[in-house]
Amino acid sequence: MFIKNIKLKNFRNYNDIDINLDKEINIFYGNNAEGKTNFLESIYICSTTKSYKNVSEREIIKFEEEESHIKIILYKENLTKKENAIDIQINKERKKGIALNGVKIEKASEYIGFFTVVLFAPEDLNIIREGPSARRKFLDIEMCQIDKIYVNVISKYKKILNERNVVLKDIKESTGANKNDLLFLLDTYDEQIATYGIEIIKKRKKNIEELKKFVKDLYINITEEKEKIEIFYENELLSNLKEEEKAKEVYLERLKEDREKDIKNCFTSFGPHRDDIKISIDDSDLRKFDSQGQKKTAAICLKLAELNIIKEKRNEMPVLLLDDVFSELDENRQMKLISNIKGIQTIITCTGMKKNIFELLRPNKIFQVIDNKIIEKSK
Repeated sequence: MFIKNIKLKNFRNYNDIDINLDKEINIFYGNNAEGKTNFLESIYICSTTKSYKNVSEREIIKFEEEESHIKIILYKENLTKKENAIDIQINKERKKGIALNGVKIEKASEYIGFFTVVLFAPEDLNIIREGPSARRKFLDIEMCQIDKIYVNVISKYKKILNERNVVLKDIKESTGANKNDLLFLLDTYDEQIATYGIEIIKKRKKNIEELKKFVKDLYINITEEKEKIEIFYENELLSNLKEEEKAKEVYLERLKEDREKDIKNCFTSFGPHRDDIKISIDDSDLRKFDSQGQKKTAAICLKLAELNIIKEKRNEMPVLLLDDVFSELDENRQMKLISNIKGIQTIITCTGMKKNIFELLRPNKIFQVIDNKIIEKSK
């Protein structure tokens, strides 16, 4: 799978972009704040329907414009129709529009997984450095690209979780008969949240086991067998559960135990929205390490493992987006990363064309990003 062509209209700093990409290595270079990351963001949106930045959709539209368009021509070898058009329209006043080959997509969950990408940016080191939410986000993005059922389950769980938290707040502020009615309603929410929560936990546990296999091999390759990496799924229900068939019963009991505390805090304190992933190097918790080199290496391995799992599950290679990551890595890690992206459409951004990177990558196409334009250069 690879992108043949991409068109942008009023997207971020771009007025009108129309470029053809190579099916292997494409480099986009330019000074900071020229829009290199914006270009990657447009591709990411075509895959997941959302930006990976924490922004509102209105911010994506070029200043003083009313709407933005992204159109990609995607080549997929495993389909009868090889070339597929993905068209996304973002409007300040209307709901975002998504069309595949001219047919409107009503629900994003029906589309996610058709076009898969793996993004590796400097911020992805936060998967290791920051709190559990960064690791859950990494896991959920990867799983949503390979499992449509998971997309549906996680979406329903988040909706019910938010509604349950609202009910908790209402109970805290209510009295008398109204409070009894709300407590009965809370029982209904507990039943639903336990059903979806257990499904999420089971799927995450299975995915972590698959991730672990790839990460171990990749880490050995990059560190040349000097260190051993392990990944563990940290979930309170699993750690205390002896019989899996009793999972829902135990889940509901825990929700009842925490009910008083949850009402006081207006927040659901137990469930997969509190999970974490523990990564250890030679039996020491990486989250507590000061070594930036080990954290960078682990982050690279997680992203490359994600790429391999998507390839295995979808029977096609995702598009790889590398946002100025080579400046974050020493030469050895640069070489190891490059050795793992052969035969994959890779779109790389960087601030300059360093000779060693150029020689290692041997790019098929080179583009300069300057003055809100993207200009193809001769090699």
